[in-house]
Amino acid sequence: PPGRRPGTHSPFRARPPRRESFMPIKNGDTVVVHYVGTLADGSEFDRSGEGHPLSFRVGAGQMIPGFEKAVEGREKGEVFSVTIPAEEAYGPVHEEYRFTVDPSRFPSGIEPAVGQRLHLSSDQGELEAVVAAVEEDGVLLDANHPLAGQDLTFALTIVDVR
Repeated sequence: PPGRRPGTHSPFRARPPRRESFMPIKNGDTVVVHYVGTLADGSEFDRSGEGHPLSFRVGAGQMIPGFEKAVEGREKGEVFSVTIPAEEAYGPVHEEYRFTVDPSRFPSGIEPAVGQRLHLSSDQGELEAVVAAVEEDGVLLDANHPLAGQDLTFALTIVDVR
C-alpha cells in the first residue's frame, strides 16, 4: 500500500486461530455426555442413544458417585475411559437383600421363573427383585441392583458443559 516502506510490517498483528476457552467441570454444572458402559468381561450393559446424549447436574445425586467424580475437572470435548469400582457404583452385593419366599405367596396365574423381575410392596415401600432360583420349598428373590458388586467401565465424551 502507498506510504509504507518496503520490508515493513503491517500495524495489524496476525492472530493465532481462536481457541474456545473451557472451564473445568465443577459441582453444580450441567454436563452432557455420550457414554458406553461395559463390564469386566467386556460386555456392554448400557449406552447413550445415538443423537441423545445424557444430561445431568454434577452434585445433584442423579448419577452414581463414581460417574460424577469421573467428569469433575474435565472439559468440554474430552474423550476418555474410566473404571468405577463397585463401591462407587451400585455398591456391594448385600446378602440381606436375598430372601426366600414360599411359592404359595405368589398370586395365582404367576409362575415364578429364573430371571423374572417382580415389583414387591413391603412396609418399607416398593422394591424390585429378580427371581434368582426356583425350588420346591421356596423361590429365592434378589433385591440387589443388577449391577451391584461389579466394577463398571465407561467410555465417555464430554459433549457440553453449562
